[in-house]
Amino acid sequence: MLPQWAACVSLFSCQVKYFRGMLMSLIQFTARRLASQAYCGLKASSSKKHKFCMEMARPSSNMADFREVFAKAKHIIIITGAGVSAESGVPTFRGAGGFWRKWQAQELATPEAFARNPSRVWEFYHYRREVMLSKHPNPAHIAIAECEKRLSKQGRSVVVITQNIDELHRKAGTKHLLEIHGSLFKTRCTNCGNVAANHKSPICPALAGKGAPDPETEDVAIPVEELPQCEEDGCNGLLRPHVVWFGETLDPDILTEVGTSSVVYPAAMFAPQVSARGVPVAEFNMEATPATDRFRFHFSGPCGTTLPPALARHETEIIS
Repeated sequence: MLPQWAACVSLFSCQVKYFRGMLMSLIQFTARRLASQAYCGLKASSSKKHKFCMEMARPSSNMADFREVFAKAKHIIIITGAGVSAESGVPTFRGAGGFWRKWQAQELATPEAFARNPSRVWEFYHYRREVMLSKHPNPAHIAIAECEKRLSKQGRSVVVITQNIDELHRKAGTKHLLEIHGSLFKTRCTNCGNVAANHKSPICPALAGKGAPDPETEDVAIPVEELPQCEEDGCNGLLRPHVVWFGETLDPDILTEVGTSSVVYPAAMFAPQVSARGVPVAEFNMEATPATDRFRFHFSGPCGTTLPPALARHETEIIS
């Protein structure tokens, strides 16, 4: 089982380009195989002397020690997952009760489901878009954005890699953001392939008032021609949400933006791999994960409580 985090922080004192030039040979891994895990990671060296050593001491929960290490890091990567958004009241559609009507997300978020019933899939995503209109960044999102802004003035870099599609990091003010699973508020044309931001509410008239999640709600069977349509000149193709569905690979343009030019592993495996190379990694989560023992630090509790003090200005920082 691969770990799923609320947030994971990797602290590089060296140049991130140390990891550049690694082959992107595993792009064909699919989201179906790896459940809801995102892709990102490093290719292991073939040299025996670079074998990963996964046996590590129990991680520390000493915040003062973490902050000492954090204060010296020049390049910081923060990976976030559903746990961060859940603190803003965003439905995760996971575990018991994780249904929309009578379907789980895995049954709707696939190319096959969209081909069979685009109306039902659009109702599901319309509901999720409308829910997000009332949601706001929580203290964890804000702490990350403020940390990025502060450290950029010190010549230090912060990259946020999120598996979430809700744009809450963007709303909080994060600039160097990689939304590796896409966004609820972008569409892609199934005909011409055009990708565009779309914050309309509703996204099309036929979906107004639709998408109720109650199990007894019946599908409305909206005709394809009344579903969201491409606005590029002369196209009028059917739009789909610009998100990575189960069975699909990540957008190669997003992968190129990842500073490591990495082999495509799940985001859940990125942190253990860099930790094995000696990079300090801190895990922030409600509970331990299968990878917890591989990290230098682990902090239990809601990210909205643990991240703000962890990422706050350190006494040794010089503010220009």
